[in-house]
Amino acid sequence: MNTNQTPKGQTVGYIRVSSVDQNTDRQLDGLVVDLVFTDKASGKDTERPQLQAALAHVRAGDTLVVHSMDRLARNLDDLRSIVKGLTGRGVVVQFQKEGLTFTGEKNPMAELLLSMLGAVAQFERELIRERQREGIAIAKTKGVYKGRKKALDDTKVAQLLARDKENGGRNRAALAKEFGISRETLYTYLKTETAV
Repeated sequence: MNTNQTPKGQTVGYIRVSSVDQNTDRQLDGLVVDLVFTDKASGKDTERPQLQAALAHVRAGDTLVVHSMDRLARNLDDLRSIVKGLTGRGVVVQFQKEGLTFTGEKNPMAELLLSMLGAVAQFERELIRERQREGIAIAKTKGVYKGRKKALDDTKVAQLLARDKENGGRNRAALAKEFGISRETLYTYLKTETAV
């Protein structure tokens, strides 16, 4: 028995969808993985709980499998930083859709593809946002755009702000949960209050 063999690492999957009602099943369909981390959040930055958990979990010898580059990051700098950070720790990164694997070995073609495809994903995201802004502007000029429905009515907002003041600004995550809103929405209401 050879005791010098390196143990085979885990194959860890990472899945991201932008909203809670989107289906995650097809992203790693047919792949055998030891563990899967799933975020139902925007890919605009790396502050996603399950992404952070996946990055903390993987070790040298492990493989992180992601459906496509834009599922890992929508920003070229973030994408390159994550891949470089993982491969620097001895973690292999595989992107199924693009058919690319990054091991940390110097490979100019792989580096070029990572940069090009990452830039394309970022460009697509910016195009979508620009189209949304244009669509909203057109709808506003026609008087059709009403904006997003408020999460809380004025009475609930007043209650929320009063409770936050009572708590001295502490435990805002629990406060957001109590009112059935995200922390981001809570902070939007708090910012509006301080701006008044």
